[in-house]
Amino acid sequence: MNIQDVILGLLSKQPYSGYEIKRHFEEYFSFFFDASFGTIYPTLSKMEGLKLITKESIKQEGKPDKNVYTITSAGSEKFRFYLHSPADKEVLRSDFFMHLYFGDMADEGAMEALLRRTLEEKQHMYEDLNQKLEQLDPTMTPYQKLCMELGIVQCEAFIQKIQSVLKSTD
Repeated sequence: MNIQDVILGLLSKQPYSGYEIKRHFEEYFSFFFDASFGTIYPTLSKMEGLKLITKESIKQEGKPDKNVYTITSAGSEKFRFYLHSPADKEVLRSDFFMHLYFGDMADEGAMEALLRRTLEEKQHMYEDLNQKLEQLDPTMTPYQKLCMELGIVQCEAFIQKIQSVLKSTD
């Protein structure tokens, strides 16, 4: 999976501006796929050059023009190919896990602080996912709902394990 595939998937449903695409990443994909404006806009430009999408500039009063992107038939074909291909092996790059792995080289206070900070972040993500699932549930497809539910299950397991480790050190 790459960012082009994700953007093509979004545009398969309807045209979006770059800002709307970024917002979708933040609202729906934040627990498993991250993309910044610095990644999204160059990717949109490249995709336009590859004729996978088209761009329409819409005038806005008192604001810069709004660029709205639409998938082309070549983009639709590329996305269909992606959907029918086997899923890539998951690759996890986690700074937290690297700190944890080498934690025996740090002092206990630093590692406890790392665990507590990460626990707080995961708890926030867990609450956020639950809230989004509750708000979006009627509009989600069964697979979108499953995606969110799996994210919640992962957060729960992570939270439980970190809490048990912190309790054992108290």
